Amino acid sequence: MSDDGTPSPGRGYRKGPVLLRRNEIPATTSDQRLLSPSRSATWLHDDPWRVMRIQSEFVEGFGALAELGPAVSVFGSARTSPDHPDYAMGRAVGRGLAEAGYAVITGGGPGVMAAANQGACDAGGKSVGLGIELPFEQGLNEWVDLGVSFRYFFARKTMFVKYSEGFVVLPGGFGTLDELFEALTLVQTHKVTSFPVVLLNSGYWRGLLDWARETLVPRGMIAPADLDLLRLTDDPDEAVDIVVRRGAELRAEEAAAQAATQDAVERSERETQEAGGASAGPAS
Repeated sequence: MSDDGTPSPGRGYRKGPVLLRRNEIPATTSDQRLLSPSRSATWLHDDPWRVMRIQSEFVEGFGALAELGPAVSVFGSARTSPDHPDYAMGRAVGRGLAEAGYAVITGGGPGVMAAANQGACDAGGKSVGLGIELPFEQGLNEWVDLGVSFRYFFARKTMFVKYSEGFVVLPGGFGTLDELFEALTLVQTHKVTSFPVVLLNSGYWRGLLDWARETLVPRGMIAPADLDLLRLTDDPDEAVDIVVRRGAELRAEEAAAQAATQDAVERSERETQEAGGASAGPAS
């Protein structure tokens, strides 16, 4: 079945590196089995092995993406058709990011994800897809050049955050909202650097931002400044420009911090040497 419930015969069910079809398709996902409450002691035997599998997903993900270079994650619906304006926006964003020197990371599925990957390919850039085991097999879209498939959502989410210098979010459903708010929470709580989070398509996102401004802020659930963590635009080129400019600012800040640290170390060494020379006194 596809993500909208239509038959997709022969595609099967991907479970990490394993492809299952027909009677081999399990009734539950790896995440369901991991997170379901245990009513027996079987977890004593199963969970230690599960930990090893989780570890292997992190190792494989880190190994595959370690040399990726600067990258931006693009989130959006898997249900967007190629003839929809959002698809054209996603493709333009992917192309613009690749032309600016960024790798483009998506969830590797169809819809907006395929659009962003296709745009990266249009520009000859790096196109990355991070797939996930789901009850309906989507597979990685044809525009993914570097793909990694995960069993566990949390391992996959770590890769999105670890290897991205910004996030561009197009219209999407629960999965897209989950990715948006996770990235936003990590930036708000300073768990990651203050990377840009750009919302593309103001008509889609305006109601959410109005609700946050009119409901969350007055009740003290978030600070007014927290809304400044989000940038809203209808222009794919502006979305790319926001990411590029913020990236340049962050690199400049990092260089200045490194220079300040080096100056402090050198000053401390000089003071130590001067203090040592003074304490030695004149030779008798």
